[in-house]
Amino acid sequence: MTTPAVKGYRQIKRIKDEKFDIDDIQNYSLSVLVGIRDLQLCVTDPDNKLCYLEDLKLEGIKTINSRVRVLKEVFDNHHFLKAGFWKNIKLGLKTHKFTLIPEPQFDEKSKSDYIAINNEVKPSIEEVYFHKHQESEAVNVFVGDIRLIKWIRSVYVSKPVDIIHQGTAFIEGVLRYDDHSPDRSMFSLVDRGILHIVVTEKQKLLYYNQFAVRKSEDILKYTMLVFKELQLKQKTTKVIVWGSIKQNSPHIDLMKKYIRDVSYGSRPQFLKCSFQFDEIPEHQYFDLFNIHLC
Repeated sequence: MTTPAVKGYRQIKRIKDEKFDIDDIQNYSLSVLVGIRDLQLCVTDPDNKLCYLEDLKLEGIKTINSRVRVLKEVFDNHHFLKAGFWKNIKLGLKTHKFTLIPEPQFDEKSKSDYIAINNEVKPSIEEVYFHKHQESEAVNVFVGDIRLIKWIRSVYVSKPVDIIHQGTAFIEGVLRYDDHSPDRSMFSLVDRGILHIVVTEKQKLLYYNQFAVRKSEDILKYTMLVFKELQLKQKTTKVIVWGSIKQNSPHIDLMKKYIRDVSYGSRPQFLKCSFQFDEIPEHQYFDLFNIHLC
């Protein structure tokens, strides 16, 4: 269901399981994923059943202040988002300012130094966070906006809010995905304007990066760049794709001209869904759903 824009945002998708009971909110887990111009959220119950999903496009966003303002409007007008007694709350951030550090080499005191190697950090408005991966020996060090996170934590004063990078959710989901080859395999997430690429070998993380894309040719360009860098084989390397793309997407059709084994991914195995969510293609919202694992 799509609705007209309201006060700087527009609903792209909203699906609710008929058994979702907001009076029992203390037993549900809330996952929120925030980008520059979008917001996704989902709710799962103790049995990992998907109870609610919402996808919003933020409009007229030019500064972080305007983003926080619109997000406040979303929360203020929502019928349960500001409830304070969730079982747990996890906030995923879409940001290009990140770096992966091998866990044996990671020192929390040096987290700002790690991120500063390839990213400009503005201490007055940005803070450095980190998250230790469960399925790999890596620590994701990333940047979050101070105003955004301070506001989110002010909404949920009675519960801690775990801060997670979008890439961490994608990596964790990939490493637990059941369709793995012992050989090097590529897993891609096509987000709105961003391409995430994970490469694994023997179900271990070998590579992760993200690229800004505007058209199908950009997706192919960066895919082939990683193929060349890691010496992947166009005839035999498996490529699995998730993201905000439609079935029979031209992005995928173009990739198939150069790579033999390209297919869409499916939902995480742990996630249970009622028939209400059948309208969502299996390959969409993979990053959002896997925030729950982090």
